[in-house]
Amino acid sequence: MAIEIVTQNRKAFHDYFIEETFEAGVMLTGTEVKSLRAGKANLKDSYARIKDGEIFLLNTHISPYSLADGFKQHEPERTRKLLLHKKEIMKLLGKTREKGYTLVPTKIYFKDGKAKVEIGLARGKTSYDKRDSIKAREVKREIAKTIRQRTKQ
Repeated sequence: MAIEIVTQNRKAFHDYFIEETFEAGVMLTGTEVKSLRAGKANLKDSYARIKDGEIFLLNTHISPYSLADGFKQHEPERTRKLLLHKKEIMKLLGKTREKGYTLVPTKIYFKDGKAKVEIGLARGKTSYDKRDSIKAREVKREIAKTIRQRTKQ
């Protein structure tokens, strides 16, 4: 069960509180899979949307595969369908109807040879929430630093 991470959306953790994550399969073409294996993907500004009981990934950039012919090439920012169980989709639909919730992809990875996307149920951070997160991270670093110094002595 080897997991090979292709790309992560670090900005999502800065801009949102990720409350719950879901693993979803992705419907891809052959050249998209080849590009993902080469690590040529970008999750910046991407999001997921539920439409007619199906979930789709939007604004995800997967670069064209350089060794493919021109007419077999995929569109870099096309809408891609995500594969989740109906129960999970209905749960997400109920949550995203609440004010302030959205679906954000946090990472793309390969699990047992299949491309997967981790979708996070996210609530937006305000500017003071972001500052609090930064302060907490700095305090955590300082504590770790002092512990390291004490163990060296």
